[in-house]
Amino acid sequence: MEERIQQMRQRVAQIDDIIANSEVLRDQQKYRELMKERARAAEILAVYDEVQNLAHSIYETEKMLREEADAALRELADIELTELRTQIESANTKLRELLIPRDPLADKAVIMEIRAGTGGEEAALFAADLYRMYARYADRKMWKVEVMSMNETELGGMKEIIFSIAGDAVYERLRSESGVHRVQRVPATESSGRIHTSAVTVAVLPEMEETEIEIKPDELRIDVMRSSGPGGQSVNTTDSAVRITHLPTGIVIHCQDEKSQIKNKAKAMRILRARLFEIEDQKRQAERSAERRSQVGTGDRSERIRTYNFPQNRLTDHRIDLTLYKLDLIMEGELDELLDALVAWHLQRSLESFEHEPA
Repeated sequence: MEERIQQMRQRVAQIDDIIANSEVLRDQQKYRELMKERARAAEILAVYDEVQNLAHSIYETEKMLREEADAALRELADIELTELRTQIESANTKLRELLIPRDPLADKAVIMEIRAGTGGEEAALFAADLYRMYARYADRKMWKVEVMSMNETELGGMKEIIFSIAGDAVYERLRSESGVHRVQRVPATESSGRIHTSAVTVAVLPEMEETEIEIKPDELRIDVMRSSGPGGQSVNTTDSAVRITHLPTGIVIHCQDEKSQIKNKAKAMRILRARLFEIEDQKRQAERSAERRSQVGTGDRSERIRTYNFPQNRLTDHRIDLTLYKLDLIMEGELDELLDALVAWHLQRSLESFEHEPA
């Protein structure tokens, strides 16, 4: 620990020297990366110093209790000691959390895929509601949303929508949304007023750069065609739609929302890279021990993770036994309370895994 903290202090000093160089200021991306690294290291050092100061205060207070004869002063010292022990326990917990190696994907943009499952048109309508929920939340966080592919129904639902979200710590905030989302409500298409149960699947994939996932040209079959469905002046009259088949895996991506074939191809390749990364990541997870997988969670999208009960205005996340009676606000994009709890849950499981790993 001491050696690691000392290395961190040296790194902060090194970064300070680097950013003092005017040349670095010209490269804004590198400057932002350095400042982010410095901020994280400085936070760890501040908490470490707090722990050291609290430990010293506890030592002095315990010494006073042993040596002080005055009963009133001993009582005050005993109260102070209790407070100090509570503070140092909290600070140590925070320090352990900060020392967990941060997920390298935490700040990645994501590609989200929402698909209607069981429930027919009602599932498609709820898929559209979920998309609007995430889009509203992204707007609150000042994140950028880009629709990449969409298959709408006549009643305004969505059989499928694929979109990207970019911004600060997007993957860290949204990674736990993967899975089956179950909805219980009276469908707009139901005249008898009966409550129906439908399901929608959500996948959250970190968006990868071209340099991070190698795709060989000879592994692809690219077909171009005219777009189908409603569109603008040139959408249905030119060969702008693109279908890419990744031959080794059989993955097929179809994009037609843009009027430009080049733009549709670029979007399809972004989705393909994300899906190929997911396959590789699942292989890596499968190679880990069963104990470790149970600790950090699998993020399996086939697992039912949440229920949205509209008659009771209730949302329940089954993984963390959290129930909130403000579904109306959540559907308007007020997701912070829910996502904060999920981030804390994931952090706790990562901490347990980290502490049980061999030194």
